[in-house]
Amino acid sequence: MDLITEYTQTVKPELAKELKIKNMMAVPKLTKIVVNVGMGEALTNRKALEVVSEHLALITGQKPLATKAMRAISGFKLRAGSAIGLKVTLRNRRMYDFFQKLTTIVLPRLRDFRGINPKTFDRQGNISLGFKEYSVFPEMDNVDTAEYRGMEVTIVTSAKTDESAKQLLVKLGFPFTKEE
Repeated sequence: MDLITEYTQTVKPELAKELKIKNMMAVPKLTKIVVNVGMGEALTNRKALEVVSEHLALITGQKPLATKAMRAISGFKLRAGSAIGLKVTLRNRRMYDFFQKLTTIVLPRLRDFRGINPKTFDRQGNISLGFKEYSVFPEMDNVDTAEYRGMEVTIVTSAKTDESAKQLLVKLGFPFTKEE
C-alpha cells in the first residue's frame, strides 16, 4: 500500500481520535517538502549549478528552480538577482513518494544513524534535516561523486503544534530518537 492510501485509510482516522479532532479536514497532514541546495560557488562556476540541477532532478523527479540573491553584498562579490542555489517544492504524490524514500531508504543509509532528534521542530509543526552530501540518495549511486553538495530537506505539515506534527510523522514512519 502506498503512503497516500495508508494516510487516508489508517493514519488520518487514528490521528483524529488521538488528538480529539472532530473535523477530518483539521487533522494534520503533510503540506509540502522543500529540498534546497545553497551554492556560493555558483557565482563563479555556472557549470556547477547545471550539474547540481541535474542531480536534484534525479533525486526528486522534478526540475529545480534557481534561488536568487535578494540584495547585493560587495564583500561576497554578490549581486542582487544572481543565482546562488536551487530548490524543489514537492507536493501531492511526489511529496509522499519522496517522504517514503527518505524514511525507508535514505535515512537508514546514513552512517551511525540513530534517529532524528524530536526537538528539531520549528514550533510551527515543521522539521528540517540537513545532509552533508546527497550521495546517500539511491539515484546517486552511479553518478560521479566529485560534484556532491550539502542539501536541506524541510518537511512542512499543517499541524498547529510540534507535538501533533510529531504524532503525524511517527505514524507515517519517520524515525525519531527516543527521548530521555
